[in-house]
Amino acid sequence: MERKKFVNFETKLIHEGYDAEQYCGSLIPPIFQTSTFTFETAQQGERRFTNEEEGYIYSRLGNPTVNILEERMAALEYGEAALCFSSGMAAVSATLIALTKTGDHILCSQGVYGCTFGLLQMMKEKYGISHDFSSMETKAQLLEAIKPETVYIYVETPINPTMKLVDLQMVAEVAKERGIPVVVDNTFCSPYLQNPISLGCDVVVHSATKYIGGHGDVIAGVVIGNKEFMKKIAMTTQKDVGGIISPFDAWLLLRGLKSLAVRMDRHCDNAEKLADYLLSHLKVREVYYPGHTHHSDFAIAEKQMKKPGGMISFSLKGDKETAQTFMNELKLIKIAVSLGDAETLIQHPATMTHAVVPKESREKMGIDDALLRLSVGLESWEDLRDDIEQALEKV
Repeated sequence: MERKKFVNFETKLIHEGYDAEQYCGSLIPPIFQTSTFTFETAQQGERRFTNEEEGYIYSRLGNPTVNILEERMAALEYGEAALCFSSGMAAVSATLIALTKTGDHILCSQGVYGCTFGLLQMMKEKYGISHDFSSMETKAQLLEAIKPETVYIYVETPINPTMKLVDLQMVAEVAKERGIPVVVDNTFCSPYLQNPISLGCDVVVHSATKYIGGHGDVIAGVVIGNKEFMKKIAMTTQKDVGGIISPFDAWLLLRGLKSLAVRMDRHCDNAEKLADYLLSHLKVREVYYPGHTHHSDFAIAEKQMKKPGGMISFSLKGDKETAQTFMNELKLIKIAVSLGDAETLIQHPATMTHAVVPKESREKMGIDDALLRLSVGLESWEDLRDDIEQALEKV
């Protein structure tokens, strides 16, 4: 019997991909904590291995708990299918490797996560797969950056940690003219705030560790796209490289997803208030938040994001020592990488998440030594403001 499909996002978060009647009436999806599955006969095992019969074989190749999560994520991102991985970087690497071979070229947005940068460098040095960065501000700029050997365009938006935005609809239109797929890291937005596939892009990746999990207790990644491409990844870089998610971690993500909409609303509300506060502070040089009208990409945010998000980057008037002194004086806000947790987190990109990026490249991306990245949590925004205020007084 075909399961009911849901239209509204908040209902999909809770019900998509799961029918309690198929699992003894259990309200919550069960955790299928098993490495392998038995066959009724040797012939059935043969049929499953030769794809003549659907069914489970081994949890690296498929697991019921994981499949519920994959179906739900595909629906939330308007894709045909999804695959889950043991980390966000496992999802990114599986996607990038599946799409490339020696001699190919990748065109990237002007900034990417530090570990993605490291992966690109490794692919260049070890396998001869080149890459370039582009601000992707206009069609002409994008067309100029595309090479004959460009096999896909890889975009972060908002870009980590500068909060620059890329017009996904424009990029998708140019890419389709050239027959090039577009891969988007949608981690900063979650499916609640932005849906790249509905804007014309082809593949979406998430570090599900962040907003999808939402509670700082799981490491995971997700890739969403059309069935053909997901099958290609499943039969190559997922199956053979093996960076799969565990059933328990999939269960944690299913639990976290149920509150995604209400959490994102609170993250965004708190971030907007704190961004306004920081913008008015005399010791703050610059605030990078897409919800401000003075942000260079405010019009793009209005067009493709439901809300401006829960991430703020800002530069203090000073240097690395200034930034680190400020961080050390915080009492409520925690110094930690990652984002999307209930707790508010702050980190120093130049020496933490993007330390692997050479200084010259960091500066081209807009990452200076005074830049800080704030993942705004679910606390009272007034308490967060007061904590920032007392720390700024010590700078």
